[in-house]
Amino acid sequence: MRILIIADIHANLTALEAVLTHAQGTFDMVWCLGDLVGYGPEPNACVQRIRALDKLVCLSGNHDRAAIGKMDLNTFNPVAATALRWTQMALLSESRDYLNKLPSMQVINGTMIAHGSPRQPYFEYISDTALARKMFGHFTGAICLIGHTHIACVFQQSGNRCHKLIAPTGKSFSINAGRYILNPGAVGQPRDQNPQAAYAILDLSTDSWVQQRVPYNITETQRRMRRYELPETLITRLDLGV
Repeated sequence: MRILIIADIHANLTALEAVLTHAQGTFDMVWCLGDLVGYGPEPNACVQRIRALDKLVCLSGNHDRAAIGKMDLNTFNPVAATALRWTQMALLSESRDYLNKLPSMQVINGTMIAHGSPRQPYFEYISDTALARKMFGHFTGAICLIGHTHIACVFQQSGNRCHKLIAPTGKSFSINAGRYILNPGAVGQPRDQNPQAAYAILDLSTDSWVQQRVPYNITETQRRMRRYELPETLITRLDLGV
């Protein structure tokens, strides 16, 4: 079974469409790890596009919860909060209803999926081996999939050791030597100094992970953001992938 893994779309429809086009024909189902909205200019279109995907499992992220009033905006930095206030006003009722029904995490055939972490799915950022080592105690299977950091990476537990790895782009990476926490990176707002949209293909039949990066029309997303007067900081950072 080949699964398209996407996360942190953040209302960037142009990036999402680029990912879906690039991945076409390479997957059997889709797991979306949350944050469909927030930051970007097309929250309703992104919700509609995601929910229309066939064989979809979708989670809620912290921005999704905040956008429907289920999380205090004071927990976000001022720039993110400004974008979320606009998102709250822009969301249609059907988008709001869909986001409200999404779970924070789920176990599918032994594989854990969560937005932030299996311990705190909305708040915890797994970005280093010290925290990753603790997180292996919060799920029982061989694999946990996460987003939230906007940075693609692999954490491997082998014996008592935890290693942070970077899977090569476009090449099959074996995940059959221990337990793994896997992050596909962000579709809509990468933060690893590479502005290209990120996603991954998880193949459970071959125990492999293929990390992918896709160029998209950043200028078009920025144009749409400026049309809605979203914060300039969020607009310019798309060029840099930070």
